[in-house]
Amino acid sequence: MNKKLEIEDSKPPSGLIERIKKFFKNPFFIKTTSVSEVSDFLKDAVDLNIIDKEVEDIANNAIQLGKTTVKDIMVPRVDMTTVSSQDKTAEIIETIIESGHSRYPVLGEDRDEVLGILLAKDILPILVNKKDEFDIKSMLRDAKVVPETKKADSLLQEFKENRSHLAVVIDEYGVISGLITIEDILEELVGEIEDEHDQSDVEIIELSNNKYSADAKVELDVFNEYFELNLDVLAIDAETIGGFVIDKLGILPKVGDSLEINNLTLKVVDADPRKLKKLLIIRNN
Repeated sequence: MNKKLEIEDSKPPSGLIERIKKFFKNPFFIKTTSVSEVSDFLKDAVDLNIIDKEVEDIANNAIQLGKTTVKDIMVPRVDMTTVSSQDKTAEIIETIIESGHSRYPVLGEDRDEVLGILLAKDILPILVNKKDEFDIKSMLRDAKVVPETKKADSLLQEFKENRSHLAVVIDEYGVISGLITIEDILEELVGEIEDEHDQSDVEIIELSNNKYSADAKVELDVFNEYFELNLDVLAIDAETIGGFVIDKLGILPKVGDSLEINNLTLKVVDADPRKLKKLLIIRNN
């Protein structure tokens, strides 16, 4: 009898038992006391193939979103495309054609007065009917105005509840400091979202002998082949040059930071607090 029990005890656990164990190791079923513990559990979940790396990244980004203010990720005022209530029809249409956006804050005579939001699609009937002028104030949608200190996760929830896509950001004095869209917040979760209006300049350009300019979004295998580096691309936890630099340095680099790879120096020449944009690559003889 004892011998039989020993034989049964020595048997490997069944597939069902393994799945149950794996289920209860899922980080979402474990109470945590700190953000670092959550990150650790997410990493364990990836190692156990409960979730994939992309899900881990999104989950970690979602945690950080609660610490991110709209000021951190907004489009600054200097880069905003706006329409004035004093603009003529031809000027408004020209602005829409040149920028390619779908929504525009409309400002009053006081440049810090937000009258509302103009949707580009609302202009179509004007074009079809070939009207020379129209009353822009009659076409405005309600504008959402938020302070710089508002948390991004809270604003995302409001965007969802109100089915809105854009908010104008103001500082403590009521002065417009920028704007933020639902896309800006989603990019904090899943990475940059490109559309048909985004510039496509993902390439490596030879500037002079042994000096090259490269977009940070150049795919790693293209970079590897271009410079004949023989990197094991599949073993690297990155898909682009920018991701490769971040992975090697362990931080989001700033302008001036550099990395040595074989006979190359990769120097960051354009970046913002959210991502790398451009790299200068120098071939060292």
